[in-house]
Amino acid sequence: MKSILRMYSRSNSWRIGNGGVIVMDSMNAQEERVPNRVRELRENKLMTQAQLARKAKVALRTIHSVEKGMNCRMDTKRKILLALGLSFEDKDQVFPPLSRPMAFPTTH
Repeated sequence: MKSILRMYSRSNSWRIGNGGVIVMDSMNAQEERVPNRVRELRENKLMTQAQLARKAKVALRTIHSVEKGMNCRMDTKRKILLALGLSFEDKDQVFPPLSRPMAFPTTH
């Protein structure tokens, strides 16, 4: 069971709940949200989420999640930036870097 947890815990915190059920800690799901300017820039270009998704060649669900502040891969950020007519160098203005220090899990 613990090997399954390690396999699926890339960006989320998981634990074994009652009855051996795998549960994602909702508190950490909130921490994954990072404000960005994707929606603002998309609306300024008079684009719908579907249009941006099509142009960026990503799923509509991805655009929705990113606009809600969920984190995404760097390649997804690059695709969104290019679809908005921006360069990858503009990423820090659209996707502000995290201000919190990185914490690495300790091994026992």
